[in-house]
Amino acid sequence: MAVWHWLFGDQLGPHFLRTGETGPAKDAPVVMVEARSVFRRRRFHRAKAHLLLSAMRHRAAELGDRVHYVRAETYREGLRRAVGDAPLTVHHPTSRAAHGLVGSLPKVRVLPARGFLVPAEAFRSWAGGRERLRHEDFYRWTRQELGLLMDGDEPAGGRWNHDPANREPPPKRAAALGVPAPYRPREDDIDEQVRADLDRWQRDEGIDFVGRDGPRTLPASRREALAALRRFTEHRLATFGPHEDAMLAGDAVMSHSLLSSALNLGLLDPAEVVGAAEDAWRAGRVPVHSAEGFVRQIAGWREYVWHTYWYFGEDYRHRNALGHRAPLPDWFLELDADAVTARCLSTVLAQVRDTGWTHHIPRLMILGSHALQQGWDPRAVTDWFHRCFVDGYDWVMLPNVIGMSQYADGGMMTTKPYTSAGAYIHRMSDLCDGCAYRPGVRTGDQACPYTTGYWSFVHRHRTRLAANPRTARAVQGLDRLHDIQEVLHTGRRQDGNPP
Repeated sequence: MAVWHWLFGDQLGPHFLRTGETGPAKDAPVVMVEARSVFRRRRFHRAKAHLLLSAMRHRAAELGDRVHYVRAETYREGLRRAVGDAPLTVHHPTSRAAHGLVGSLPKVRVLPARGFLVPAEAFRSWAGGRERLRHEDFYRWTRQELGLLMDGDEPAGGRWNHDPANREPPPKRAAALGVPAPYRPREDDIDEQVRADLDRWQRDEGIDFVGRDGPRTLPASRREALAALRRFTEHRLATFGPHEDAMLAGDAVMSHSLLSSALNLGLLDPAEVVGAAEDAWRAGRVPVHSAEGFVRQIAGWREYVWHTYWYFGEDYRHRNALGHRAPLPDWFLELDADAVTARCLSTVLAQVRDTGWTHHIPRLMILGSHALQQGWDPRAVTDWFHRCFVDGYDWVMLPNVIGMSQYADGGMMTTKPYTSAGAYIHRMSDLCDGCAYRPGVRTGDQACPYTTGYWSFVHRHRTRLAANPRTARAVQGLDRLHDIQEVLHTGRRQDGNPP
């Protein structure tokens, strides 16, 4: 009896069919299941659903007669119809729910995870006995283990971290960064059929989505993903570093790679991505600080998030160290950017509504910071990010939101909460220009919601923040405010309403 190999929808690159001791059998027949129940359980962004289905169907078209592609209500039903009781192999899934499903099925052999740089056992060995799993320590260890961006035993450019060169605000009076545009694919017949199916699901099957499904702008095939990688490394990586933390209202993508969705669908292997960045630096085409800033995102943060997702255990998703319980308001759930007056939040929420994507600083310092200041339930915030971002998966968003964004783990991942007053947004963007609010005003009708929200947050958690050396100065600043009661009153007046 043939041993089938099962490909999940985020295992779409050739490395998931690479044979050997840790891979499927040579020429093993492949099964893929398109399960509608996935879309019934959560109200996903329409562009996210489109990208996932398009990528799966493109991969099936590439595999031709080798694959049995089945559309079913559930994974179990699809597998039963496709392979019956035949034995299966599958690479370690990327979510706890999928891993539990695989473990409950008979005749399934789980192969090691692929699509990441560091094996699970190597991470556990590194983490064992450490009091804190600092990202910076992990990143340096990973660079050394992989020989990545190294000059012998020393880091490229003489330092591990080039952040000081990579935190510039946007160019003054610039509407856009002025760099070559990113790669954009062209839709095809598969996309047309996906859109028709999604329309039918909404019309006839009660499956609902949020957000808009415009023309697909991100890779859905291996060919497109490689073209996007080449475009980035040849034309955009050189300018990535300096402004990677900056924001412009008229330039949502700046010099960002837009490769996260291709990586998380498995269309690209992270080894080839960081290898391309290193090759560009060694060839003298990009400065070391841009190469290092990008490599840090892939070999550092992405790997760190993947491993902490599994290492911290299932209880991690229930952590709520700050005791935040407020529900997400309807305007946020519906991505109703037009209801929002604050230009920064309205602009970023519109980007999510229209594309299902923004880069990491709007996610952290606009969307996540507002949720943190408002005391929204971190599990609900995690679910929102998972559903509304094209590159969002459980393993991606759980550590990023519970740990990095909402500080709900009490400091297991980061040393302080990441939130700020309006001054940070004003310094790092043009989003305050023309806004009805003023970043330096904390009370009254012109009070910036982020400034009022920041001081309200510090006041609410002053005991915890005063005990943390990295946030003690914020409490000292709070104690110097002569109008804190008016600030709190302004904050209460803003509560529950679109800012």
